[in-house]
Amino acid sequence: MKKAIFPGTVAAFATLVLASCGGNQKQGAGAAAGGPQPPASYQVFTISPQSATLNSDYPATIQGEQNIEIRPKVDGFVDKIYVDEGSVVKKGQLLFRINAPQYQQDVNNSAAAISSAEADVSSAQLAVNKAKPLVAKDIISHYELESAEYTLAARKAALAQAKATYNTAKVNLGYTTITSPVDGVVGTLPYKTGSLVSSTSTSPLTTVSNIGKVYAYFSLNEKQLLDFSRNVKGNTLNKKLANTPAVTLILSDGSTYPEKGRVETIAGLINTETGSASFRAGFPNPVGLLRSGASAGVRIPQLIKDGILIPQRSAYELQGKHFVYKVDANGMVKSTEVDVMDLTAGQFYVVTSGLKAGDKIVYDGNSSLKDSLKVKPEEMDAGKVYQDLNK
Repeated sequence: MKKAIFPGTVAAFATLVLASCGGNQKQGAGAAAGGPQPPASYQVFTISPQSATLNSDYPATIQGEQNIEIRPKVDGFVDKIYVDEGSVVKKGQLLFRINAPQYQQDVNNSAAAISSAEADVSSAQLAVNKAKPLVAKDIISHYELESAEYTLAARKAALAQAKATYNTAKVNLGYTTITSPVDGVVGTLPYKTGSLVSSTSTSPLTTVSNIGKVYAYFSLNEKQLLDFSRNVKGNTLNKKLANTPAVTLILSDGSTYPEKGRVETIAGLINTETGSASFRAGFPNPVGLLRSGASAGVRIPQLIKDGILIPQRSAYELQGKHFVYKVDANGMVKSTEVDVMDLTAGQFYVVTSGLKAGDKIVYDGNSSLKDSLKVKPEEMDAGKVYQDLNK
């Protein structure tokens, strides 16, 4: 006789089976969620020695090879101005004429004095010539001949003095015409025709600047001077200057002057007020683009050969120090402190300690990384990493 199976009993059994299956699925999902996560991928690159040029810029003032103030040596009125501001002049070219008639009068007076002195000399010479035969015949004493000779000598001295006075008057008269002492460019003209000028005038008549070659004056502080001395080869100052690379002039509008220059001199003393030493760099100025008094910047290049360079994005800064994340052979990262130079090669740091060629570091220095964190390195091509280095 078969036992009857009630519908309620079947339903209860089905519910129990389904509940059991659901519980097993939840346990499997939880196990999957609580398992180890795969390491995150990070771009890394291998450091290779690189060469780069570091540029140091220093503010500078431009001065012509010669800046000569033209000042009057005599008192008078400006009678004629033969040049205009900005004119290019040659050595010996007439610039000004000063109206000073007193100097012409001095020339005339001294010329007349010469004529008078010459007459006196002639008269004294006659007296000597007359006395000599009389002394020979003992008609007059020898004393009278000596007296005549002394008078002749005095008259000759007076003639020489008159000639010297005449020459001085001629020189002073020559000062009324002023010529350019050098080839150059005329500056401003503060005095106009009719102005009274003298040797004690505050402002010069003008300034003539010889700008065929110009000098850029700039300064380095003591630390920069020491770095310059250490980095440039040479046992003496002259050898160091000879080994200094050609420098570039950056004009006030930010453009680069086409002609290269050389550092020519370094001041022997450090200015105690500013703590800096003065440098002078010379630049050719064939077309006269540069003018005295202009401001510019001198750029001194420093060549780094086979240096350790890293992109700035690969480092992060913490409390004034720089760090990068090195990656070992097992993919473990470690925060490493590095020392870098103050000067940068564009967007690259020059590392002086903390890294060596062959080290692998994370390309994008993410401060969220932590020591001993395992990552999945994605090796970058060094050419791509350093492609902007020399641009």
